Amino acid sequence: MKKLMRYMFFTACGCAMLMQPAYAYLDPSVATYAVQVIAGVIVAVGAVVGIYWHKAKRKVADKLGIDENRNKEVEDDVVSTDEGKK
Repeated sequence: MKKLMRYMFFTACGCAMLMQPAYAYLDPSVATYAVQVIAGVIVAVGAVVGIYWHKAKRKVADKLGIDENRNKEVEDDVVSTDEGKK
């Protein structure tokens, strides 16, 4: 662990000594793109977590024998036809 820390320290010091200033201009629209990318990543990660959470919850409910539709009321299907009326 100490060797890894020493290696990381010398690498960081070497990079700091070799850095040169970058005279670059960042357009204000770059911040907009960055916010869009971050929001997209958050939404995608949230969707994936939600899907796998639902699957895991269903597996646990199946293992424990819990039926989530047990107390729900189901209404009969109503079919109406107007064949006789003109």
